[in-house]
This record gives sequence, C-alpha cells and structure tokens, in this order.
Amino acid sequence: MERHRQRRGRIFVISGPSGSGKTTLARKLLSSPELKKRLVKSVSLSTRPRRSQEKEGRDYFFISPQEFRRRLKEQKILEWTKYLGYYYATPRDFAEQQLHRGKHILLCLDLKGARKIKRFYPRESVTIFVLPPSLEALRKRIEGRCSRTKKEEIRQRLRLAQRELMSRWEYDYSLANDNLEKAAEELRGIILKEAGG
Repeated sequence: MERHRQRRGRIFVISGPSGSGKTTLARKLLSSPELKKRLVKSVSLSTRPRRSQEKEGRDYFFISPQEFRRRLKEQKILEWTKYLGYYYATPRDFAEQQLHRGKHILLCLDLKGARKIKRFYPRESVTIFVLPPSLEALRKRIEGRCSRTKKEEIRQRLRLAQRELMSRWEYDYSLANDNLEKAAEELRGIILKEAGG
C-alpha cells in the first residue's frame, strides 16, 4: 500500500498576485524538457462561453451553470471560484486520474484554492508563492497589462496584491520573480526536488 502511494503524482500549486508572472512561469515549466512528460496542467471547468480560439479539454471543460452546481453537490469539484459572473473549478476526477498515473499536476490558484488543495491532498500537494520584485514593479506590470483598465480597478488589484503578499507564509515555498529566467530555474529546481528527480 505504501509503495502504491509513493508512485502517485504530486500537485504543485502556484499562487501570486496578478502581474507576479505566475502564468508565464507555469508555461515555462510545462515546456521544460525534464518535466514535459511528467507534469500536466490541470484543465479547469468553466461556465463561461467558449471563445473562438479555445479548444474543449485543452483550455477548459466548458459546462453549464446547472452542471457546475450538480458536480459541486456530488463533490466532484476540488476547488472553485466565481469571476465576472462565471464559475471556474478544478475537477476532482481529472486530478485523481493524473495522480494515479504517476503524473504531477500544475495548478495556478489563489490562496483560497491553494488552501483547499492542501486540505484535500496534505501529502501530495506542494504550494509555491511567486513574489513580485516590489509593489512598485507590480503596479507597473499591472498598469502595463491593463492599459485600458480604470485607475480604480488598478487600485483594487494592488490592494488585493498586498493582502495576498501577507499570506505567502502559508506556502511551502516562495520565490521572487525579479528575473524571469532565474525564477523559472528556481521553480524548476523545486519541482524536480519535490517530484523526486
């Protein structure tokens, strides 16, 4: 039984404020030669309409709000959030299938989602927080990304970022993304160490 558990994959949860670079780092990890075949990106469920360039099962599993509520009731969802009126969730069956195959799963989640994954999978999950170089650098990144975003929304994102930064002590690891290549290398090192080679 113990041997079987050790063969199971691990869940790597990456969190960080909007603009910290966590999505870019996750993309780099997934294309890393050593991790390409061992690390899979979790495909979320979403109740929002599919965009023209999106592919079912690659970008999201698109479901109706009724289907989302049914799955939630049947405990088939690990964690979820509501954003701009739509639900986004991590499906339990997808995670279980990958873990049983010995694959490692990569998730980009907020603090609430990271806490839930840690509660469901205390042994298999590893949480990593990505820090921006500074709040000023983060402000510039957010403004750069959101050229059409209203000042009030930028202020809200920065307030949220400050709250998120205070929660970094809850994570197993934290790393600063002041140099993308260096941060990617550090993150790759954490994954390889925790994944066992």
